[in-house]
Amino acid sequence: MKGPVRVHDRHAFDTIIDARSPAEFARDHIPGAVNCPVLDDDERRIVGTLYKQVGAFEARRVGGAMVAANLARHLRESLADKPANWKPMVYCWRGGLRSGSMTTWLRMVGWDAQQLAGGYKSWRRHVIDTLEEKTPTLSLVVVCGATGSAKTRVLHALAAQGHQTLDLEMLACHKGSLLGALPGVPQPSQVAFETAIASVLDKADPLRPLYVEGESARIGQLNVPVPLVEHMRGSPCVEVEATLPARLDFLLRDYAYLGDRPEWLANQLAPLKPLHGGTTIASWQAMARTGNLPVLFAELATRHYDPAYGRSQRNLFRAWAQRRIVETNDLSAPGIEALARQIASSGG
Repeated sequence: MKGPVRVHDRHAFDTIIDARSPAEFARDHIPGAVNCPVLDDDERRIVGTLYKQVGAFEARRVGGAMVAANLARHLRESLADKPANWKPMVYCWRGGLRSGSMTTWLRMVGWDAQQLAGGYKSWRRHVIDTLEEKTPTLSLVVVCGATGSAKTRVLHALAAQGHQTLDLEMLACHKGSLLGALPGVPQPSQVAFETAIASVLDKADPLRPLYVEGESARIGQLNVPVPLVEHMRGSPCVEVEATLPARLDFLLRDYAYLGDRPEWLANQLAPLKPLHGGTTIASWQAMARTGNLPVLFAELATRHYDPAYGRSQRNLFRAWAQRRIVETNDLSAPGIEALARQIASSGG
């Protein structure tokens, strides 16, 4: 490839190699990249300390030995099966010594390895540019509904039926509500969340509807990117208006795992005390601890979530008054599939 390798060239390579440390890779990386660190987390810390306390020469002398050992190990192990015509792209933080060292070694072996100009920082700029420039071009349709309306499942059904969707809750690893944390599943970093969103937007066809759930600006500990929030606020809405029995039945299925976490569930209710008073919260916490989820969910829906729902939607979405309403009393799997078909029948 002639000239510097840029982010948009990445699809021309067989493998994308992230030469940064495991901690850097875990925080965020180019989708599909594999981590072959030239310095692990401890080694990177040691080299950085030497650079600050002793000087660049000593840091490079010690670091060079570590890099050589790690590159030799990668050649013996993870890269041992690569054919002669293998073509990898390598990047580090800013396209400097770490990815340069690996690229040199791989080229010495005979592979057509190339270094990503600007490294991860150029990828991060691509993500920010995508969110800022691609978002306003999208034909968003915002799927709204009161708590328990199976909005996320409707998105899944729309995707299964061949429609474009952006599932922010899946990308955030959080259901977006007070009880939305997923057991044993940490949320990604903010930058990884933005990378995941940008990867969906990169592939989206602006001429076709892109269905997204009507989220607030924050999902768990993560912020929905401002350009996306702003575009959602002005986009057309479709509201799933499900009966309360259907919603409660769905909530009991969708949050059944909370029955195995009674103390966690009780603790999650504590922040609601200023809104509902100590007596009510104590009663709800007792329901959580005894596993009385049917009554607890009914109380939460009718006394906490529903009263603020209509007001919040009017404040969040400028096209709320013109929304399309789709009614249902069936949030079973077949009912959700029918909902998705009905929503898509008029493009939202």
